[in-house]
Amino acid sequence: MAVAFRGSRGGGLGGSNGGLRSFFSYRIFVSAMFTLLFIATLSVILTSHPSASHLNPSLPTTGNAYVQRTFLAIKSDPLKTRLGLIYKQANDHMMLVNAYAAYARKLKLDISKQLRSFDDLAKNITELTTKPNYQSSLFEAESAVDEDVLRQFEKEVKEKVKIARSMIAETKESYDNQLKIQKLKDTIFAVNELLIKAKKNGAFASLIAAKSVPKSLHCLAMRLMDEMVAHPEKYGEEARAAEFEDPSLYHYAIFSDNVIAVSVVVRSVVKNAKEPWKHVFHVVTDRMNLAAMKVWFKMRPVEGGAHVEVKAVEDFGFLNSSYVPVLRQLESAKLQKFYFESGGENATKDGSGMKFRNPKSLSMLNHLRFYLPEMYPKLHKILFLDDDVVVQKDLTGLWRIDLDGKVNGAVETCFGSFHRFGQYLNFSHPLIKARFNPKACAWAYGMNIFDLDAWRREKCTEQYHYWQNLNEERMLWNLDTLPPGLITFYSLTKSLDKSWHVLGLGYNPSISMDEINTAAVIHYNGNMKPWLDIAMNQYKNLWTKYVDNDMEFVQMCNFGL
Repeated sequence: MAVAFRGSRGGGLGGSNGGLRSFFSYRIFVSAMFTLLFIATLSVILTSHPSASHLNPSLPTTGNAYVQRTFLAIKSDPLKTRLGLIYKQANDHMMLVNAYAAYARKLKLDISKQLRSFDDLAKNITELTTKPNYQSSLFEAESAVDEDVLRQFEKEVKEKVKIARSMIAETKESYDNQLKIQKLKDTIFAVNELLIKAKKNGAFASLIAAKSVPKSLHCLAMRLMDEMVAHPEKYGEEARAAEFEDPSLYHYAIFSDNVIAVSVVVRSVVKNAKEPWKHVFHVVTDRMNLAAMKVWFKMRPVEGGAHVEVKAVEDFGFLNSSYVPVLRQLESAKLQKFYFESGGENATKDGSGMKFRNPKSLSMLNHLRFYLPEMYPKLHKILFLDDDVVVQKDLTGLWRIDLDGKVNGAVETCFGSFHRFGQYLNFSHPLIKARFNPKACAWAYGMNIFDLDAWRREKCTEQYHYWQNLNEERMLWNLDTLPPGLITFYSLTKSLDKSWHVLGLGYNPSISMDEINTAAVIHYNGNMKPWLDIAMNQYKNLWTKYVDNDMEFVQMCNFGL
């Protein structure tokens, strides 16, 4: 028993001391662990960022950025931070003021005073930051920033900023409105440029359409040629009729390579003539279309007993290059280069000039009008008609007009300052300037009554040759027939009543129908010829009603559809 008791008591004391030792040992262990953890963490931080002096001034936004900023904040000078903010504010407002000044210059506003104010303010702000005392005390000093100087710098900056904001507030609305106006002007200008370009392209396309041979016209010429080949016995040469040289009859000259156009002119004259058997038509074409023209008038004789003579240019032997300046010029290498070697890329840039690059403007069919007295030596008067006219009344009254000794009877086309000599001739050339009046009124080719006796007396063909030779380099006028006509018949033209000849049906959609209905001759001058698809619909029927639709080839070639 005694042994057991001692053992029990001793065991109790031993257990109590062991528990205390265990408790204190645990506390020490935990403390040691936390201490080691803290030291390890601190070691990692210090190892990763050993010195604040080696830190990049632009702090990262990830990782240990917070710790970096903390160390930088401890070591940075707060006055320098404040200086940087003030300098940035001054620089930002200087840039803003310069921007408004640039807007004013761009808009060309009538605000020179405000513009000078903006320029001066921007200059003042720039000079403020470059003052020597500020440079030495604030920006170049290696030591701490002088707080008094900084306060003075901040005060001046705030004054300039206040002025800048006030000026911007006053002018912002007007500048915004002016910018909108300028943008609108720029848009209008850009659209206008596109419109001009579209007009040039349209004019060029229209010119191509006008100068090209339409399918229907080509078809008609081919079928007429085929008819002659198939039946040559029907279309042999006939004896020359006496009427072709009878000066007591009414003679017309029509020079063209367009079969359907010539037939309309002849048909319209005859249908409106009171005595059609007294009318004689002298049709001249090129060699290629001669057969087609002869077959047409053989198959479709003119009504009323009128007479038609068809000849080719080549049938007039005197028309050769040794006598005719145009033919000699066409053989020139320079002129051939002008026509056929001109860069196609410039075509749309000068749509108006393309008209004069068409070789037809120098073709003999166009210039035959200057040789009428020699072509028809036994005639006293002759009426010249273009192939794009339609006759609506009896024209015999033209032969009864007294031309007062002048050569050419024509309708004048000038009104106001338009269609004067100055528009057709180069008055910067001394010869033109010395001989002609730029304000002299121009007249129209297309319906001209010529007194061939007066022509011979005045030697007009010689005058034409003289001026055409001088214009070989195209220095006096652009290549065409009206300018040399104006020169040749200068002071030799009698003005006719405008009702004889109304022009513009090939380009002007605004001609009144009253004016057209009272006209003796209507003229489709311009690109929109009545036999083309681009013709103006309101005038086209005035031409198509004279088309001989009963002619089988016309139906086969779809004319008038």
